[in-house]
Amino acid sequence: THTPETEEYGIRSFVYRARRPFHPERFHTLVESEWPGVVRSKGYFWHASEPAMAGNWSQAGAVARHGPAGYWWAAIPEDRWPTDAESIEQISAKWDKDVGDARQELVLIGMDMDEVALRASFDACLLSDEEMAQGPKSWMKMTNPLPGWN
Repeated sequence: THTPETEEYGIRSFVYRARRPFHPERFHTLVESEWPGVVRSKGYFWHASEPAMAGNWSQAGAVARHGPAGYWWAAIPEDRWPTDAESIEQISAKWDKDVGDARQELVLIGMDMDEVALRASFDACLLSDEEMAQGPKSWMKMTNPLPGWN
């Protein structure tokens, strides 16, 4: 019988999801740290200092890339949205009544990852209740140490 490589080498994955933006400096600290066991990660992130923009994340080994990916649909006036049923269905599938489609959605792939610890590291980057209550106008005043966002 054939043993899949995922089983043979212990490769697994999980998706980190959240509906709060990352604090830019806390996220930068996490980006600059080691993620034990993670060999690949990718997805989209929501950065408080740029609340209307989706961030694109791609990491393989020691190389990581990030930057603006475009606007969240929540930041686009509805009269400028696509009108075809398939696009509307895709937007609706990711929609939250409070924050629209803005979200954290990062896939982490690796070996011997401590999922609980990694999730806790990402959670620690999210805005606190107090920071959330200040709203996007306040968030945009936060310093963004990630290059390429200005």
